Amino acid sequence: MTRHTLSPITRRRLLGLGAAGAATALLAACAGEGSGSPAAAGADGGASTLNIDFATYNPLSLVIKEKGWLEATLRDQGVTVNWIQSAGSNKANEALRANAVDVGSTAGSAALLARANGSPIKAISLYSQPEWAALVVAKDSPITSVADLKGKQVAATKGTDPYFFLLQALEAEGLTPEDVTVQNLQHADGWAALQNGSVDAWSGLDPIMAGAEQAGATLLYRQLDFNTFGFLNATESFLERSPELAQTVVNAYEKARAWAGENPEETATILAGVAGLDQAVADKVILERSNLDVDPAPGPRQREVLEVVGPIFVSTGDVADQGQVDAALDSLLDDSFVAQADPAAIKEA
Repeated sequence: MTRHTLSPITRRRLLGLGAAGAATALLAACAGEGSGSPAAAGADGGASTLNIDFATYNPLSLVIKEKGWLEATLRDQGVTVNWIQSAGSNKANEALRANAVDVGSTAGSAALLARANGSPIKAISLYSQPEWAALVVAKDSPITSVADLKGKQVAATKGTDPYFFLLQALEAEGLTPEDVTVQNLQHADGWAALQNGSVDAWSGLDPIMAGAEQAGATLLYRQLDFNTFGFLNATESFLERSPELAQTVVNAYEKARAWAGENPEETATILAGVAGLDQAVADKVILERSNLDVDPAPGPRQREVLEVVGPIFVSTGDVADQGQVDAALDSLLDDSFVAQADPAAIKEA
């Protein structure tokens, strides 16, 4: 097993004050009764329905949904909250592009990829900096290093952080994407393929990955800095039509951030319930591999991370040219809602 040693500063970021961050994609793509259409306009021109995602890789969304804070806050405004589950960043991006959700959760890399390919979204907040991706092999696998993956089958969900983690890991260890065969499988299916021997390795995502560890799988390669931040994205049409509603969502996220920081164990319990995980697995995700103690405003730090990932999109053909990546970097990040965030404006249910 290869494991990069984290610096003391990075380790403190990962395990520091208020650790209660992000966990992962799994299970069904939709667990709401949404119409799959943009929010209907109210009498004042704003939305009468908020279509918003929740995801096991975004525990703050689970806290907000569990606590009923958005419903309590928006009820008097005549706004209905419709929760739709995202099974991965790629699925959240599909829903945002189709206007099936107004606000959706992705990894930073996935948000940049979507924007570079023309999806009109803005990152309006950050929900975490997790160590949610790593390369995984089965128990007793003869593969002991990234170099051993040459010529092998690797499962990964294209358009998500684990996929770009795989590409960065290959490059760091002297291999190219052509040195492996990528099986494009949704996260849970990738773990299943590793279990049944259909692939030799899996670029995994928590909390599925933490469950795989409990079942005996080995984390072959870890590198915190290859994980991009958790981005909360909104469609530009929603932001233009309902800026006050978007502000309410960011307010709720800041309330959830504070609550999760004070209640990490209960946050893990909420994750365990939604994702169907053993409590020990959920604890590992929240307490050991999630960092909630981050500045929620999308800004220079995230741009720096994405500037590393962006050229990979071009080299792999996921984006036509670097100009599209640069334009996306210039237009993706919007810190104005975080700058005005007021958690006290969110009502208790």
